[in-house]
Amino acid sequence: MPIIKPLNGISPQIPDDCFIAENATIVGEVTMGNQCSVWFNAVIRGDVHFIKMGNKVNVQDGAVIHATYKTSPTTIGNNVSIGHNALVHGCTIHDNVLVGMGSIIMDDCVVESNSIIAAGAVVTKNTRVESGSIYAGIPAKKVKDINQELISGEINRIADNYVKYASWYE
Repeated sequence: MPIIKPLNGISPQIPDDCFIAENATIVGEVTMGNQCSVWFNAVIRGDVHFIKMGNKVNVQDGAVIHATYKTSPTTIGNNVSIGHNALVHGCTIHDNVLVGMGSIIMDDCVVESNSIIAAGAVVTKNTRVESGSIYAGIPAKKVKDINQELISGEINRIADNYVKYASWYE
């Protein structure tokens, strides 16, 4: 059974159509949209500031979502995939974004819509990721623009697949 724990009188808000894996942890001021999924060993810890997720967000195995005490909440838009073992911390991620496996997005970053953060990238504090671009490296920098094929072929495909995968566990 997942750990879904209230803290300081605030309980996570999770719609009934979301999938939460048995060993996922969701604590405190966390609000999830519809058709979200939180996979094995993922942690979403809304203890020091709020975490708000839109619809069709998948938080893959081992990923961590957190915030910074009183200064930097985490807001995630719709149709966002947070890859395996990624760390999303005190930042804003807009709609239609793929956060690659093992990547790190640090405090006060803004990832604009229709973007990809490459696997293993480190998006340093206060970085603004341009809409329609791929950022890669350490520190992450823009490496190319995204075409419509990548948006539908990768960003949308992965988000849609995770809705399907979650249905297998019902």
